[in-house]
Amino acid sequence: MSEKEQISGQKAAAPVPGKLKKTIVMVGMMGAGKTAVGRALAARLNAPFLDSDHEIEAAANMTIPEIFARDGEPFFRQKERQVIARLLEEERGVLSTGGGAFLAEENRQVITAKGVSVWLNADLEVLWNRVRHRDTRPLLRTADPRATLSNLYHQRVPLYAKADVAVVSDGQASIETMVDRVLDALKARPDVLEWN
Repeated sequence: MSEKEQISGQKAAAPVPGKLKKTIVMVGMMGAGKTAVGRALAARLNAPFLDSDHEIEAAANMTIPEIFARDGEPFFRQKERQVIARLLEEERGVLSTGGGAFLAEENRQVITAKGVSVWLNADLEVLWNRVRHRDTRPLLRTADPRATLSNLYHQRVPLYAKADVAVVSDGQASIETMVDRVLDALKARPDVLEWN
C-alpha cells in the first residue's frame, strides 16, 4: 500500500487506460461473466459494449432459445459467425460472445485478426453455481444439466485456452476487480490499448 493509500485509507484507483485500438472480445463458458465484465470494462474504457447474442436476437426478432428450437444450432452458429464478423468490422469496443462462439475456427481467426480474445476462465463449480437457477440456456435443457455443463466444459476448455489472453474468474472477485484483472492482462498488449 502506498503512503497516499495509507493516509486516505482507500485503495488508489486503477490507472485509466486511454485509446482502444482493437475490439476486446470476451470469450468463455456460459456463466463465466462475459456480459457483466464486458459491460463494466466498456464503461471503464468509455467504449461501446456489444453483445453478439443480443445482436442475433435483434436481427431474428426471436430469443436464442427460440432460434435453437425453430432453426437448430447449426443455423444459429452460422448467424453467430456473420454477426461477430460484422461487429468486428463496424466499430471498436468490448464484444461479449456466446459460450460456443470461440469454438469455431473461423471465429477464432477473425477475432485474432481484428481484435483480441480474452478468456474468462472460471472453473466448473463457479459456472454451475451461476447457471443452475436459470432456464435461459438452451444447451442445458437436458435431463441432467450438471452433467451436460461438465461435458461442455471439458470439451471447450482446450479451445478457450487458445485465446490471446486468459483471466481467472474465481467467483469471488467483484465485477470491478475482474475489470482490473482484464486491464492488467492487457497491459502486455500495446496493440490493443494505449495507456494514458
